[in-house]
Amino acid sequence: MQTQLADWARDTDLGRDAEEILRRCVHCGFCLATCPTYQILGDELDSPRGRIYQIKQVLEGAAPSFVTQQHLDRCLTCRNCETTCPSGVQYGALVDIGRQVVGERVQRPLRERVMREALRRLLGSRWFGLLYRVGGWVRPALPAALRAKVAPPRPAGQLPTDPGRHARQVLMLANCVQPAMMPSIDAATMRVLDAMGVGTRIAAGSGCCGAINFHLDAQEAGRAQMRANVDAWLPLLESGEVEALVVNASGCGGMIKDYAHHLKHDPAYAQRAARLMPYVQDIAEFLAPMAAELRARMRRAPGRSAFHPPCTLQHWQGLRAVTERLLSDLGFDLQSFGESHLCCGSAGTYSITQPVLSTSLRDRKLRAIESTLPGTIVSANIGCICHLQGGTDTPVRHWIEIVDEAFHD
Repeated sequence: MQTQLADWARDTDLGRDAEEILRRCVHCGFCLATCPTYQILGDELDSPRGRIYQIKQVLEGAAPSFVTQQHLDRCLTCRNCETTCPSGVQYGALVDIGRQVVGERVQRPLRERVMREALRRLLGSRWFGLLYRVGGWVRPALPAALRAKVAPPRPAGQLPTDPGRHARQVLMLANCVQPAMMPSIDAATMRVLDAMGVGTRIAAGSGCCGAINFHLDAQEAGRAQMRANVDAWLPLLESGEVEALVVNASGCGGMIKDYAHHLKHDPAYAQRAARLMPYVQDIAEFLAPMAAELRARMRRAPGRSAFHPPCTLQHWQGLRAVTERLLSDLGFDLQSFGESHLCCGSAGTYSITQPVLSTSLRDRKLRAIESTLPGTIVSANIGCICHLQGGTDTPVRHWIEIVDEAFHD
């Protein structure tokens, strides 16, 4: 695609990055068939091809409007289009650029500004855990829409004692929402790793991966969190004190594996972020070489399950096959279902900022999954798990919880 960038964009890091991506797009339209919002709305402006064209227009000097911003907001950033694209267009990076330049030129309505600011400040604060626990206590009395956002309480159980006794050590995340919403996921991860002779720890000074800020109009605040995490993690990893950063939320893992991209123009952090990348592993990646030993330790097979592969696992990280192979090796009786490549509609805070589209995608996904009559729906991301659970009575769990329980049952 030929481009003629406006003077304000030409010869800037942002402009050069955008132009390189735009030149790859040949407008073939393959992405339309795999875009969730286009499948629902049927409007090409709500497809990757249409959004690429709108971003190109803005970078070439056209004035964006609130309507332009709405079309970009409706994108789930699932990156299904990247999996489909024969030209290798890095759409996710381009839509980040588009949202930034449009956000600098279009002021959101007051209601949206307040909601987005409240979300990014609340979800990353210590108050979130307290408010979420209160919501759990009064869950039956909450309105249906809000009740669907609050998962039923799930106890964490006993944590491993003295994880430092193991010769092998790994880092885990100080996730901003997962410990409050489902502490059982981190606890199960720690117990499984402990049983395999691997100790876990959280690095002092680390925190949220930055995704919430980055995708709620605060990209620089998100990058500040990325830098803090690089500072906290890299010395421990490069010294050999720990061998890997193991992530059990694919949304966080996808964002962390993009640190090198997001910080590539930062002279102080570009190389440091790139050096971090080889150490970052999804929990499935880390456990895959131990599959035979894991299976031998399990007292029962997990049973009939449907695996929902989060977009951040299958399209961002390309780990769907790795995870499904591991689950099969561990005895999960996985049921295939249609449209497993499409997003469930969770997408971080998307289920709050775009509730109608999000619910429609969730219900579509659940119809496909529940047609296989699974005993359990398993996934690999806290957001997808909570979102899907809000629309079904079938238990929705992180697969690591099922593995942990099979150790003891």
